[in-house]
Amino acid sequence: MRILIACDSFKESLSAQDVCATIADAFRAVFPAARIHTMPLADGGEGTADILARATGGQLHERVVAGPLGDPVRARLATLGDGETAVVELAEAAGLALVPPALRDPRYSSTFGVGELISAAFDFGCTRIVLALGGSATNDGGAGIAQALGVRFEDAAGVALARGGIHLADLARVEIAGLDPRVRGAQIEIACDVDNPLCGVRGASAVFGPQKGATPAMVEALDTALAHYASRLGAALGHDLQTMPGGGAAGGAGYGAVALLGGRLRPGMEIVADLLGLDETIAQADLVITGEGRLDRQTLAGKVPMGVARLASARGVPVIAIAGSLGPGCDDLAGCGIGAMFDIVPKPQTLAEALDGARDNLGRTARNVARVLALGGQFAAG
Repeated sequence: MRILIACDSFKESLSAQDVCATIADAFRAVFPAARIHTMPLADGGEGTADILARATGGQLHERVVAGPLGDPVRARLATLGDGETAVVELAEAAGLALVPPALRDPRYSSTFGVGELISAAFDFGCTRIVLALGGSATNDGGAGIAQALGVRFEDAAGVALARGGIHLADLARVEIAGLDPRVRGAQIEIACDVDNPLCGVRGASAVFGPQKGATPAMVEALDTALAHYASRLGAALGHDLQTMPGGGAAGGAGYGAVALLGGRLRPGMEIVADLLGLDETIAQADLVITGEGRLDRQTLAGKVPMGVARLASARGVPVIAIAGSLGPGCDDLAGCGIGAMFDIVPKPQTLAEALDGARDNLGRTARNVARVLALGGQFAAG
């Protein structure tokens, strides 16, 4: 029997590598002759660079760049084993976790450091950039990324705009002549799993601004600033992308990366699957085990288990999912290629207790799943 174990992390408790290794150990105890292959996965969010670097024989590199408030931070990027691809996680340089709660104000935070990481990737000779969005502290429409790469935004007096989304309300002129020429020669893929546009009631400011510290008044001001920014860019560059699905991701960084860098938005899981050859690996398996910290209706929106299940279903390979917990909407996954789902919490307990016991609980649950499969084999043989 050939078993593929392809799981995401269990947030705050186990890395994707730990999850896969724990399940593999459990299955080996029951099926010692099985050929078991582990493939830790991510969906374009936190941990994507690390997973792709490990899987492809690449490297992680640390650089000091501008953080979301302009202070220097240490941020990592990955160069992959092909020598041509780099992975930049926006959250490394502009993540919400980098800003203390008392200082969160998305009017003035910037993605400038993300642009510095992209520049560093070019310095390594990379010509393909995977920009993983998510977890941002910013609402600057990706203007900071462009500023770091040489684009100049000016007010009516010809003065360069300060960093931060609120200043885009004063944008009068865009000068792209200074854009790093390496951008034009690069393939830029943007891992994005939301369809929110840049502006409006479903836009970056209204939907994501409050979790970054924006008050209702700030949301209104930022939305107005981004609409003005898009109008000016549209006039200068000859396009209108203000309503583009995904443009509102990461405080509008999805919009800026497409409009100014020529990037292409793609589901994060799709990018990861392509880079790791997931479909070809699934085709060699008799059974796939997948999982993440919580299976619920959000899993349907392109999370790891859903991506795995879709590929496996197309190949006719059965899938079992193991999760930290099962939430509302998880039953809908049964019609999408996941044959059975299991959670690992054995009894009512606090979140802290569940996180603490995650490894033991996962191992026990995986062993029980394997034992049930072994019993099924005995009944089939009989």
